[in-house]
Amino acid sequence: MKFLLIEDNKELANAITTRLLLDGHVVDHAMSKTDGLAFAETGEYDLILLDIMLPDGDGREFLGHHRAGHKDTPIIVLTARSQVSDRISVLDLGADDYVTKPFDHAELQARCRAVLRRRAGSSQNIIKLADVEFNPVAGHLSLGGSTIALRNRELRLLELLINSPGHIFSKQKLFDRLFSIDDDVSENAIEVYIGRLRKHLEHSRLTITTLRGLGYRLDEQ
Repeated sequence: MKFLLIEDNKELANAITTRLLLDGHVVDHAMSKTDGLAFAETGEYDLILLDIMLPDGDGREFLGHHRAGHKDTPIIVLTARSQVSDRISVLDLGADDYVTKPFDHAELQARCRAVLRRRAGSSQNIIKLADVEFNPVAGHLSLGGSTIALRNRELRLLELLINSPGHIFSKQKLFDRLFSIDDDVSENAIEVYIGRLRKHLEHSRLTITTLRGLGYRLDEQ
């Protein structure tokens, strides 16, 4: 998954980013409302983590602007305000959840998973397609009674494809979802990860089809 973190506290932002990276996610970090809006306008994210107290404005202004643009990216608000009225205000503005500072990072990770499951219309971690069972939280797929552990970007690539079978993903689209703006890699890295996934799926009824000039698609045989 690709996250946008809007948080001006460098120490907290580094801690959150480190935990998300260890989970195999991609993170873009903005330190202000202005930068956050620029990221959100030009990128595509699975989840936004939004601080309320920002140096150039209130995070609720970002939230209102984002929802006014009819964007439905899930947003979890990070707030030091514990008053019920404050929490109600961000939910009414369109936040999907909130976490009160200071928080346990395990709780934040769990809330992220819960929000993403709700948006996917599922309360389960297991995704089943054809003869494959995929657990993005545990980081493995099951096939024919055996379990295959996936590396981080293999995991996130399969998560993208298996959640949208039959959908064509361009190489650029996959690149944008798997890597942050700070990663020094070329688009050819996508071919490497596609090749690895194909090897993992070679005995299944799922296949990754290359559509020349268009991209890749996960098909069920």
